[in-house]
Amino acid sequence: MLLRLLCVGDVVGAPGRRTLCDALPELTAEREIDCVIANVENAANGSGLTPGLYTKLAESGVHLMTMGDHVYRRREIIPTLERSDRIVRPANLPLGAPGREVAIYETRRGPQVAVIALLGRMYMNVIGDGPYHAVDRVLSTLPPEVKIVVVDMHAEATSEKVAMGWHLDGRVSVMFGTHTHVPTADEAVLPRGTGYITDVGMTGPYDSVLGRSKESVLSAMISMVPKTFSVASDDPRMCGVIADVETTTGHCHSIERICVRGSVA
Repeated sequence: MLLRLLCVGDVVGAPGRRTLCDALPELTAEREIDCVIANVENAANGSGLTPGLYTKLAESGVHLMTMGDHVYRRREIIPTLERSDRIVRPANLPLGAPGREVAIYETRRGPQVAVIALLGRMYMNVIGDGPYHAVDRVLSTLPPEVKIVVVDMHAEATSEKVAMGWHLDGRVSVMFGTHTHVPTADEAVLPRGTGYITDVGMTGPYDSVLGRSKESVLSAMISMVPKTFSVASDDPRMCGVIADVETTTGHCHSIERICVRGSVA
């Protein structure tokens, strides 16, 4: 049996949330999606997540959520990270950091899906521990009946994401990259059965500089005078991948890039 997963890139601010929530009902029904996984670390005005937004996204059909370097940007989310079994912080943060290292969702058809998040170490503001040892450790704790495992590698350097893909090939079902907000065209099923893409892109306003107002970013880059970067609003899109995974082996059968255009509020 094949299970169909939707992995969604960084949800940025109100335009990203609205586009995701508007797109999910039709898309999940039309494509028969069994499990929706989204990186939500930019959901609250472009940086962090609040308890209210967590609830809204869960009620809108996001089954599993991942966080990245902005995991603790909104301190009010910490109790949710500690309590909820549907959201994970990066597994290579120090042991004892608030939140779960792995979350498991039981789909309506029965098979379970586990999700793990990791932080890259190159050019990142938050430097985690070694992601390779961390993911190996977490994988070793999974119950044997959990065959489908998805990893979100939240990293700036493409080389780190590619290397992690090869490290995990055959041991996880899907590894998708996030953080750079730009979708890459290298989706593939690796030789040992892992669906892979270096970055799924963002879910947010593409008439922008990585989700932020073009004018404020350009002004800061040209003048070198710091500015507040507000979230842009135009050309919202939901970007991600749809992957079909074999439930008995956990191997990926196919992976497909998608981009759903939203509407401006």
